[in-house]
Amino acid sequence: MAQPPYDPYGYGSNDPYAPQPYSQPAVQHHYYSGGGAPTGRGTNGMATASMVLGLVGFVSCGLTSVLAIIFGHVAQGQIKRTHEEGSGMAIAGLILGYIVTAGWVIFWIFYVWLWAIMFGSAATTSTY
Repeated sequence: MAQPPYDPYGYGSNDPYAPQPYSQPAVQHHYYSGGGAPTGRGTNGMATASMVLGLVGFVSCGLTSVLAIIFGHVAQGQIKRTHEEGSGMAIAGLILGYIVTAGWVIFWIFYVWLWAIMFGSAATTSTY
């Protein structure tokens, strides 16, 4: 007579630690119809450049703020035509460009006016 297999814990055939026979995993086929995954609309590069140049205009004496205005208007035209993202950045670049340009124009007008007053009054003073 054969002796039954040793089973100290009483699992029987449900023993979780017993060696399992090798089985291949089920092959799963994924069938996709149509193109690949949808891609998001990219952000317009001119809009990004407009915003960056508008911010840099504060420290560059307004030299880049004129470019921010130009790039902002070009970006808005491209965004309307291509439906890209970045409209908010284009508007921010335009606002920053106009504010910084106006600020520097006012500064230079005041600066020239101040020099004109200083040298204009020095030429008209008389020494009695």
